[in-house]
This record gives sequence, C-alpha cells and structure tokens, in this order.
Amino acid sequence: MKVEQIFTCHQVSEERKVSLATLSFQGHAMYWWTSLVRDRRLHYDPPIQYWNELRSSLRRRHIPSYYTRDLINKLQRLHQKNMTVEEYRQTIELYLIRAGIREEENITIARFLSGLTFEIRDKVELLPYKDLNDLVQLCIKVEQQNLREFQNKLILIFLFQG
Repeated sequence: MKVEQIFTCHQVSEERKVSLATLSFQGHAMYWWTSLVRDRRLHYDPPIQYWNELRSSLRRRHIPSYYTRDLINKLQRLHQKNMTVEEYRQTIELYLIRAGIREEENITIARFLSGLTFEIRDKVELLPYKDLNDLVQLCIKVEQQNLREFQNKLILIFLFQG
C-alpha cells in the first residue's frame, strides 16, 4: 500500500500511524471512521491504536468477503488470449499477489504454460528453461518470431495481389 511506503520512508512510529492515516480521510471515509470510533466507545472496545488494526478494519469495510475467492477463480480460468506474453505474466503475478497466494515456482510455471496460446505453448514446450523468468523470455522470443512470420505472410499476400 502507498501509505505503508510513506510510513517507511518517513520512519513513522507505530504510535503515530493511525492518527496520520486517518488525518487524510475525507467524505465517506471520515464519516465511517468517526462512526467506528463512536461505536467502539459505546461498546467499551479499546480504540484502534495500531496500523494493522486499522488496515484490517478498512479491509473488512471495503473489500467484500468473496474478493479473494473471485481472484482465485479468475486466476484458475486465466488464458493469454489477446494479451502479450508480458501482459499475461503480469496479470498472473497481480492475481497471485492480490489473493495472497504463494505457490511453488513449478506450479506457477505449469499455470503459466497451460494458459499460453497454442502457437506459443507448442513451440516453447520443446525448449529447455531453468525457471519462470527464463520461460517468459523464451515465450517473448517465440511471440516476436510468430509476429514476424505473420507480417511476412501479409507482405507476400499484398505482393501477390498487387
């Protein structure tokens, strides 16, 4: 989160994080915070004093309970389709990070391979690679090669039609 980067950069103490974070609340966020503080006081709950408590409250309020499940489903169904290899890789990484999934690299490699377009996967499966980064670079090379071949075919078609 951006706010956590700011805390780290300015070496904000744990005691000041909640007050600094809530200082930037405006509109609905400020109403929500004021209501939360009041409700905690009414129920004799201790005030939120630590950033991880505030972050958890914010997540409970703003992130639906099904969010992670939906991300996992999207990840399971993800295919490259019209994305570039790099866009496809970044999408997988984003879903994994947002869902809080840490998986073995060989599982991510299998996930990545299974979602590639047939034209790329068919060529890359025959090539050796040592890790995911190596595989992605090979896929990018194959993608570029496929693009060149397609462009050359188009040139030939235009030459023979003209």
